[in-house]
Amino acid sequence: MSKRATKPIAERAAWLREAITRHDERYYAHDAPEISDAEYDDLKRELIALEDTYPALVTLDSPTQRVGAPVVTTFAPVTHAVPMMSLDNAMDWDELAQWGDRVARGVAGARVRYACELKIDGLAMSIRYENGVLVQAATRGDGKVGEDVTANVRTIAVLPTQLTGQHVPAVLEVRGEVYMPIDAFERLKADKERENEERARVGKKPEPVPANPRNAGAGSLRQKDPTITATRQLAFWAYQLGEIEGVPAFTSHRDTLDYLRGLGIPVNPEATVLDSLQEVVAYCDRWEAHRHDLGYEIDGVVVKVDDLAQREALGVTSRAPRWAIAFKFAPEERNTVLKDIQVSIGRTGRATPFAVLEPVVVAGSTVGMATLHNREQVALKDVRPGDTVIVRKAGDVIPEVVGPVLSLRPKGLKSWTFPKQCPCDLKSTLVQEEGEADTRCVEPQCPYQRDQRIIYFASRGGMDIEGLGEKTVFALSDLGLVHDVGDLYFLTMEQLLQVDGFAEMSATNLLRAIDESKNRPLPKLLTALGIKHLGPAASESLARAFGSLDRIAEATSDELSAVDGVGEVIASSITTWFAAKEHCAIIDKLRRGGVAFGNITISELPQTLAGKAVVVTGTVPGFSREEAEAAIKDRGGKSPGSVSAKTFCVVIGDAPGASKVTKAEELGIPVVAAADFSRLLDTGEIPA
Repeated sequence: MSKRATKPIAERAAWLREAITRHDERYYAHDAPEISDAEYDDLKRELIALEDTYPALVTLDSPTQRVGAPVVTTFAPVTHAVPMMSLDNAMDWDELAQWGDRVARGVAGARVRYACELKIDGLAMSIRYENGVLVQAATRGDGKVGEDVTANVRTIAVLPTQLTGQHVPAVLEVRGEVYMPIDAFERLKADKERENEERARVGKKPEPVPANPRNAGAGSLRQKDPTITATRQLAFWAYQLGEIEGVPAFTSHRDTLDYLRGLGIPVNPEATVLDSLQEVVAYCDRWEAHRHDLGYEIDGVVVKVDDLAQREALGVTSRAPRWAIAFKFAPEERNTVLKDIQVSIGRTGRATPFAVLEPVVVAGSTVGMATLHNREQVALKDVRPGDTVIVRKAGDVIPEVVGPVLSLRPKGLKSWTFPKQCPCDLKSTLVQEEGEADTRCVEPQCPYQRDQRIIYFASRGGMDIEGLGEKTVFALSDLGLVHDVGDLYFLTMEQLLQVDGFAEMSATNLLRAIDESKNRPLPKLLTALGIKHLGPAASESLARAFGSLDRIAEATSDELSAVDGVGEVIASSITTWFAAKEHCAIIDKLRRGGVAFGNITISELPQTLAGKAVVVTGTVPGFSREEAEAAIKDRGGKSPGSVSAKTFCVVIGDAPGASKVTKAEELGIPVVAAADFSRLLDTGEIPA
């Protein structure tokens, strides 16, 4: 017997139905969502839970009873011969396990194998071939009726318009995902930003810049002019069959994918079949950790029962198959309110705008602030305090504001203008020098610059002083105990005990860490000084060439620029830095504090990779990413983060970045298997 719903619950369900329907239309019909996927999922799950508890609340027009949204655009409608269903979601391991239990019961305990595919963040598409010729392409729409986008889909280069191979069927409907590769999205975004810069120069308002590859790809598919779609470099992965006629008899999902590959249709290479749910969990876990190694966006893993007979036994609900589920990764985009825009001052005086946000959980952590990069980006994105904005946090990357949700902008919201004064107590002027994109505080005594220089000096990339983080530096600075990096080496137990939160043990640990940092290698010390333009690679070259900090400080600009990887700009910056009196005073403090100026450890390993650039993508067994890069550098090589025409070879480990592999293939760069990495290090030659 149905449970009776109270009035407030019924009102909440009605509100949810209306809100989800509105968001469906904006997402599917207009490609202009007002909320993130994660927030939409939360609304949908809440409505499903209410309707499960109170079945009387279910209505025929409820969003839980349909797929997608009704077609409301000017494209011709297409009725799907076989409905395009949606998928139920699992948001955590428990929900995935519960689905596995339901599957096991549904097949009466028979052995189940699981087909796993990456969940591409794109647009679901039905593509119909008749006698091997592409005759129609349609969006999913509401699952029964979609939009005819055949002319645009024909422009997708990776998708054959004529099937090849044996057993070309009379009718083959392929379901899959049209997506925009990340490289193509970045190019489109850069083009749009350049166009907006030009519009700003002539006094026109900027046009919206696509927020992510999914929106950009969907918008590209709905262009009235297919020649525009052709420039967007869309791609496609197939994942399912629809209507078929004249195809071989299949017993498994894997067979269908192999068949599609044989006809020349793109199938994602990461698709696999696993024997247990434990292996599925490991697969999901691995790809959530490596999702940014790919050249396209994914937001989860689709798990399907591989055996087609078992699928038949499990059946479907009104909107989703019981034999499949989408395991969703932690969301990397959320919408929240931009409360304020402020500027931070870095160690070189650079003023960087940042967003103060209504706190929101993104990618598993609470985000209250996000970068806005520079004043030009604020203007191009046209974000304003009071806006609802899209916030993105991809992996370990610093959270950033992608852009505003213009449809939710309050009326009369004023544009943000860059401040003219530094927020420091000295109130110095912020200056944007001619020819530079950055705006800087030009006051040398600015306390913000001072603190950031100390933080940078103590960071892992510098002197790696464990326990000397941002909060501790601020506290030491506020108490007047540290005015520059040289003062660190004269701190005492008595002074540290004055710092809030420090006890004898924590003070002892910090003093020990400072003492240990005195013997860091010279390249680390050089980098830690924060000399403009001087990074780790050039610091290492200088250390090898001169052998001590004193010799580098005494060298002429010509002598410095003669070192490989240094050049005139870096050389000029170094000589200018060492000529400043305040920097000479710091060097003197470091010397008196016992910091080693000549600790240069030259690798005794044979320089088999001297002058060669070796790119590592994926995980090499026996090496962390940092260890693999260090092994290359210890043998005289370079380990850049991207593939170019100058790359000697690309080492491919576990879960490699598809974009790097593709780039290597395009440029004809040799690839080396992870198993041959040690041989490459030993010989400097590419193994046969």
